[in-house]
Amino acid sequence: MKYLDEFSNPDLAKKLVDQIHEVTTQPWAMMEVCGGQTHSIIRHGIDQLLPDEIEMIHGPGCPVCVTPLEMIDRALAVASEPGVIFCSFGDMLRVPGSSADLFRIKSAGGDVRVVYSPLDALNLARENPDRQVVFFGIGFETTAPANAMTVYQAQRLGIKNFSLLVSHVLVPPAMSAIMESPTCRVQGFLAAGHVCCVMGTHEYPPLADKYQVPIVVTGFEPLDILEGIRKTVIQLEEGRHEMENAYPRAVPADGNKPAQEMLNDVFEVTDRSWRGIGVIPQSGWKLSHKYREFDAEERFQVTGIHTAESALCRSGEVLQGLIKPHECAAFGKECTPRNPLGATMVSSEGACAAYYLYRRLELVGS
Repeated sequence: MKYLDEFSNPDLAKKLVDQIHEVTTQPWAMMEVCGGQTHSIIRHGIDQLLPDEIEMIHGPGCPVCVTPLEMIDRALAVASEPGVIFCSFGDMLRVPGSSADLFRIKSAGGDVRVVYSPLDALNLARENPDRQVVFFGIGFETTAPANAMTVYQAQRLGIKNFSLLVSHVLVPPAMSAIMESPTCRVQGFLAAGHVCCVMGTHEYPPLADKYQVPIVVTGFEPLDILEGIRKTVIQLEEGRHEMENAYPRAVPADGNKPAQEMLNDVFEVTDRSWRGIGVIPQSGWKLSHKYREFDAEERFQVTGIHTAESALCRSGEVLQGLIKPHECAAFGKECTPRNPLGATMVSSEGACAAYYLYRRLELVGS
């Protein structure tokens, strides 16, 4: 199938790996921002094919993983309210809050439902006018347009019993926060291709120039990632720091203009807390004043919920690229996908889950 078999061709992959080996003359550390890229790297063993001098640092690009614990607890509080239909994508149901998860709320009698689109939740609101329907809107710029469109439609159709619990975060401010950390070792970035499909690439040249790092936009198939790594290494070896688009079949320079217009109408930029990282200024969205009546946090008065992270879980350090998942003492022991301590183990895009799925036999106990 085109873009699956074609971009997983082992012969072409070997050529790219050979080219990376040829151009690499010194140690380099680069970060893949997106959790989907992390899973592809670990699943296909890409990091093990690279020269020893190249280290891949796994970034905070998993939307489930960076949703803060306090937001999970707010979701649990709303889902526990009588008369509420709480809707979410399936990957959020097992993410642990401070004392439970959405599955436990459901088993205790809460009406928690898995949907495949926020518009499904809006339809539920239309079909159940006597119930409050809440959709848990998490993610990066990729998932935000559909959530924005749903709120826009709710207002246009006059559906008052629908609201959105918003936990949207933005990639460029997170990259800035990583580069400004005193513990930062990142010398180059593989930027998230699907985010750039929506937002375009214009935000990245200023970052590349400010922090003197190459930023290469790339996709998720093995050849996409290897080409992104190759381009990044060439820039590092040549002392350049530019933005390059290695994913042109999917990413136009201007992105998706109608989606951007919808985002600008429904949301406004705000400070956001990232799980394991803390508050990053101007790194997320909240509903704009025009649509504030659809804000579930305000409607259910859960803004005051604040909770502390587990002392045993080191997912925050994993998200910042300070440690690899198996360097956490709880990895594969107290923390497994069946009994996760943190979102990086439960999420399908989490680095801990990737290491557990593809590397645990060689890592646990090492």
